[in-house]
Amino acid sequence: MAEAHQAVAFQFTVTPEGLDFHLSREAVKQLYLAGISSWKKRLVRAKNSFLTGVYPASPSSWMVVVMATAGSFYCQVDPSLGMIARIRHCLPESRLLSYESRTMVSAALFSTGVWLSAVLLFRQALKLLLSYHGWMFEPHGKMSRSTRIWVVSSTSTGTDAAGQGRASSAEQGAASAGAGGCCGYLESVRPLMDDEKYSKMEALAKEFKEKTAPQLQKYLILKSWWTTNYVSDWWEEYIYLRGRSPLMVNSNYYAMDFLYVTPTHIQAARAGNVVHAILLYRRKLDRGEIPPMMALGIVPMCSYQSERMFNTTRIPGKETDTLLHLVDSKHLAVYHKGRFYKVWLYYGGQLLRPRDLQLQFQRILDDPSPPQPGEERLAALTAGERCRHHRGSPRSGQAADAADAAPGAAGAGRRGWRRCSGMGPLSHPWVGGCSVGWGGGLGGLSRTVGTTSPVPSWFDKSFTLVVYKNGKLGANAEHSWADAPIIGHLWEFTLATDKFQLGYTEGGHCLGEPDTLLAPPQRLQWDIPQECRAAIESSYRLAKALADDVDFCCFQFSEFGKGLIKKCRTSPDAFIQISLQLAHFRDKGCFCLTYEASMTRLFREGRTETVRSCTAESTAFVRSMGDARQTRAERQRLFKLAAEKHQHMYRMAMTGAGIDRHLFCLYVVSRYLGVQSPFLAQVLSEPWRLSTSQTPQQQLKMFDLNKYPDHVSTGGGFGPVADDGYGVSYIIAGENLITFHVSSKFSSSET
Repeated sequence: MAEAHQAVAFQFTVTPEGLDFHLSREAVKQLYLAGISSWKKRLVRAKNSFLTGVYPASPSSWMVVVMATAGSFYCQVDPSLGMIARIRHCLPESRLLSYESRTMVSAALFSTGVWLSAVLLFRQALKLLLSYHGWMFEPHGKMSRSTRIWVVSSTSTGTDAAGQGRASSAEQGAASAGAGGCCGYLESVRPLMDDEKYSKMEALAKEFKEKTAPQLQKYLILKSWWTTNYVSDWWEEYIYLRGRSPLMVNSNYYAMDFLYVTPTHIQAARAGNVVHAILLYRRKLDRGEIPPMMALGIVPMCSYQSERMFNTTRIPGKETDTLLHLVDSKHLAVYHKGRFYKVWLYYGGQLLRPRDLQLQFQRILDDPSPPQPGEERLAALTAGERCRHHRGSPRSGQAADAADAAPGAAGAGRRGWRRCSGMGPLSHPWVGGCSVGWGGGLGGLSRTVGTTSPVPSWFDKSFTLVVYKNGKLGANAEHSWADAPIIGHLWEFTLATDKFQLGYTEGGHCLGEPDTLLAPPQRLQWDIPQECRAAIESSYRLAKALADDVDFCCFQFSEFGKGLIKKCRTSPDAFIQISLQLAHFRDKGCFCLTYEASMTRLFREGRTETVRSCTAESTAFVRSMGDARQTRAERQRLFKLAAEKHQHMYRMAMTGAGIDRHLFCLYVVSRYLGVQSPFLAQVLSEPWRLSTSQTPQQQLKMFDLNKYPDHVSTGGGFGPVADDGYGVSYIIAGENLITFHVSSKFSSSET
């Protein structure tokens, strides 16, 4: 809308007397309000940056220190021990500054120095306190003396103040150099190898530990000294951005709607409410009003990943991709029936109301115009291999920028090179869905039901919202910028706000009356040459084959849930992981390397660590379940040992003492130095044939799930990591429900 107003705000005609200017008062007013809104955002960001920079102190504490110093000085008590006099002596003499004024300035400078020193001291104290992880290893229901002292100290020094939203400065846990190493790796693979293979691997590990590892570790320790987190930057670059395989199925992950309820069956209305809810979340994020997740109610989880949730796009490159993050955004890219639109989100500097957004989306649904040549499957360019490119026209470059910048102001620079490979078919019956291009497309985990023409999505975006024709929702997220709990936090806020705060009329429409004078959405214009159209079709066929190869099942287990599991004094996560080992063994008759993702957000900029769930203890239990000679008591004993082992490994991973991220970083150092390591090469080439992850639920607790049990989310999932393996996501919701998302590939005879 802002562009539309600009087009009519300033008009001129050439007359014999010269130029005749005409101004539209309404247009100028809207531009003025938009400018005011933009400056307010800048001031809020500046304020948040300042408050973050001085955390855990505050401007009021600075004022207290200054007033106390000045007051005591004028009471003939010098708290500075002569420092104020020395500062006053160094100040230049001027007629504008009297002796008393220079004394006041000196006192203020001294007070500021004392205040900043106190800030740094408190930060170091917080850093030391947050580095303590002994509380995580305490027996359930018990607390040691050291942990009690830590709790009191943490509370008194204000670590819980991070709940006020200034998370980034409270999360000062520094990443350690890791401690898992060779011994932990050998222990994890022992159940998977026969004696001969294990002896060879043991020899490789011994050689690596004695000869190569010390040199590599020195460089890694050096990196840990000058970086905030010694793992995360390399993990993002080498695991995600340098990956050349398609994002669809292989990397992107998805989220799904409420399981049992649909707030409205009107597609445009659901899109209007949900988009408005997402915008409210973004505004809270910009203002620093979203408190970090807290462990034990004291320790803040790092919120760094949330900074790139919005206005972020993955830009493809020949050898590596890059992440483009815009400071601000004012529009949305929307896809419907092969056509792309640009929808402005603000009017007069204010967010569009849900009813206005519904109007805009309904205008798109009612638009009878056909797609432009090559436009319908254009999003195929974001779903294939990352290294194939094609040059488009300047007009197409501008349209692509509008898609890449959503939500974000167009004009991030023309990127003439557009990728030409792959296609992003959406899973499940989403035909006719209004795909709101906030960022990525639902990852093609099964063929589209009821049609042979899948709906494309812009997989490079940070995340994408997809609205079904029947009012159901789905979302897909690109993985490089953040992990699933971050999107899960947004998703919980969005669903709860949509249902319990915004609401609908009895007829299913958004509340309020629409502003029919709003400028309609803009069609994005493309000039796609025949060469690129052929590449798009080729990419479409490639990605459709990839999507059609995925075998996917989502189901609910409701015979019991975490309520009964906890009564058995067992971790629900450990229970499910051991169950997966048993299921896999019964399915394939063998064990395999198993990946479970664990958060490392206790550390600043932490992401994930691997829990190797296939252990000697879990395999012993699984074998006992197939041995008729084993008694029930013996199986229970073996199960308890397996659960305790898994819980210990999970805690070790969360506290930075895992295996895989440390070995990964050592491998990166070896490649930089040109050092060959057969041990590391073997470790990093082993396939994860069973990749698992738990999707967190009720992070926000915006409503009581016990009171509204029908409003549980289905959660989300991902594709198989190995071509001959399984991808398993599970969601523990409430006391009596566990949802599973299981994926594999039709082309594999092993699954």
